[in-house]
Amino acid sequence: MKSNKSKIRIAYFAGSMKPGQDGVTRVLFRLIDWLNENDVENIFISSEIPSRNEQMTNYYEVPSIPVPFYKEYKFAYPGYKKFESKLKAFRPDIIHINSPCSLGLAAIKYGKKNNIPVVATYHTHFPSYAKYYNIKQLEFISWNYLRKLYNRCDRVFVPSISIMEELRDKGFKTTEYLPHGIDLNVFSDVYKSDTWKKSLDIEGKKVILFVGRLVWEKDLRTFAEIYDLLTNIRNDISFVIVGDGPIRRDLKKLMPEALFLGHKSGIELSTIFASSDLFVFPSTTETFGNVVLESMASGLVPVCSDEGGASNSIKHNQNGIVCKAKDSIDFSKQIISLLKDEERLKMLSVNCIDYASKQSWENIFSQQYQHYINVIENHKLNFFTIPSDSEIELVK
Repeated sequence: MKSNKSKIRIAYFAGSMKPGQDGVTRVLFRLIDWLNENDVENIFISSEIPSRNEQMTNYYEVPSIPVPFYKEYKFAYPGYKKFESKLKAFRPDIIHINSPCSLGLAAIKYGKKNNIPVVATYHTHFPSYAKYYNIKQLEFISWNYLRKLYNRCDRVFVPSISIMEELRDKGFKTTEYLPHGIDLNVFSDVYKSDTWKKSLDIEGKKVILFVGRLVWEKDLRTFAEIYDLLTNIRNDISFVIVGDGPIRRDLKKLMPEALFLGHKSGIELSTIFASSDLFVFPSTTETFGNVVLESMASGLVPVCSDEGGASNSIKHNQNGIVCKAKDSIDFSKQIISLLKDEERLKMLSVNCIDYASKQSWENIFSQQYQHYINVIENHKLNFFTIPSDSEIELVK
C-alpha cells in the first residue's frame, strides 16, 4: 500500500496555510502529517504559508493582498501565471482545491488546460453567510458562482450528509460524502486538569465553552443571548471563548463577564476542551464543525443547532444535544437540564468518546487517497475513450 501511495503526486491549493487560522487549516495540517507518514509527494500552494521553522512540506506562496474588512485572510491575484512554472516542474497527477477563491478557480483552469483531474473539498458554506451581511443578492450570486466552479471539478468531497443533499438540490453534480476525522492523540479526556479552572479563577463554576472564529455567521448573537439568559438565573456558570476574529470587541460588549482567551492550540487547547463542562456551538453555517468532534473526543458533550453540518455527528440525547436553530431559549433550557443531571451528562460523555474513537484521520485520509486513484483512472479512461459515430457527427 505504501509503495502505491508514493506513485501519485498531489498539488493542493488553499486560501491560507497559516497555522491555526481556522478549522480548514487544522484539517490540512493534519493531512500533511498523513502525506508525510505515507511518503506521498505533495505541494501546497497558497496566498499565505507558514514561516520556515514551521514548514512541514513543500510550499509555494503566490502574490496576494489582504481581504478588505477581514485582514486575517488574503486574496490571491487571479490567474495561474503566478504558479504555472512551479506546477509544471512538480508535475502533479491530480489537483485538490480547498477554497473556491481566486486561487481555487485558477487551479481549476490550469487543470483543464493541462488535462489534470481536479477535486475539491467543500469546506465552507458561503451561501449561508448572506443573511448576516444584509445583501439580498449575495446568496443567489454565491450559489451561481459555486455551482459553476465546483461542477468543473471531477469530484467534490462534502463532509456532512445534510450539506451534500442541499448541494445536490442546488444542481451540484459531482458531490461525494467524505467526513472529517479526529486526532485522538491531541483530543482526549486524559488532558482533563483539576487545576485549569483555578488558573482562570473560576474554580467551582460550570464552564460553557465556545471554540471557533469570532464572526457573526457562527451565530454568536444567539450565543450572547444564551449568556444573558443563563447568567441572569445562575451565578455558578462561566462562559469561556477560545478563538479570535473581527467581532471580538463587539462580542465582549455583549458578554462582559465572559472570558476571552484568544487563539489556543496544542496541549493548552486539549486541556481547555477536556476540562470544561459543556461545549455550546450554535452555528447554522458549518459544513461539518471540526470543533464538535474535537469536543466529543475530549469527553465534552456538545450542544448544537439543528441546522447546518455541525450536528451531523450527534444523535440527540445519546452523544450530544441538538437544539432549535437560533433559539436561545431552547438552548438555555437544554443546558440547564443537562447541568442538573450529572448522571445523564456522564453517560453522554462516555458515548461521545466512544463515537469519536471510530473517526480516525488515518481512515478518512486513506479513503480520500483511494478517491484520488479512482478519479485519476476515470480521467484517463474518459480522455482515451474513442468517440461514437453520433458524437463525431455532432463535432462535424
